[in-house]
Amino acid sequence: MAQPLPSLAAALADRYRIDHEIGQGGMATVYLADDVKHDRKVALKVLRPELAAVIGAERFLQEIKTTANLQHPHILPLHDSGEADGFLYYVMPFVEGESLRDRLDRDNVLPVDQAVRIGREVADALDYAHRHGVIHRDIKPENILLHDGRALVADFGIALAVTSAGDTRMTETGMSLGTPHYMSPEQAMGERELNAQSDVYALGAVVYEMRSEEHTSELQSH
Repeated sequence: MAQPLPSLAAALADRYRIDHEIGQGGMATVYLADDVKHDRKVALKVLRPELAAVIGAERFLQEIKTTANLQHPHILPLHDSGEADGFLYYVMPFVEGESLRDRLDRDNVLPVDQAVRIGREVADALDYAHRHGVIHRDIKPENILLHDGRALVADFGIALAVTSAGDTRMTETGMSLGTPHYMSPEQAMGERELNAQSDVYALGAVVYEMRSEEHTSELQSH
């Protein structure tokens, strides 16, 4: 069980008591933490230092305000964001349940009605976000949480900030936002201006995976 960096824990001690690391992605490390003020469990996501350097604190904190205003039943809300001792972070509810990836790892193929329901709920969330000018850019089973019988799309937190930073500067650091198996052709080619179609393409790949045993096995073998 990985422990947080002492400097990070100390910098946030007055607001969040960090318990332990619960996950890592290409963009951030996720910690389970206690929100001291509100006495609740939260997921505290800390951007990788390379990414934080590319985006910059001012841009990150400005762009993430738009994400904070996304209010939808199938979008995991943003509680907080900030900078502490050089770390850029954002805070979301800690969801009791599992991700769609966990579910697929266990069951391999979902029944038609469940796959359709999850696909519809994610589509509703994306439609809402797109109408508010936000493209997710990394729709995949790991970013779809299943809680209390419904789907929640996570990690809208850095999409705008990364877009604002520019894919060219991201490429210079060797980073890209997105997961190859779910990327639309234009995203995989590194096109600067992406639109809602890229998210729709990724969702299509996820829906296909929910119903295809062969496709699921292929993805897991990589």
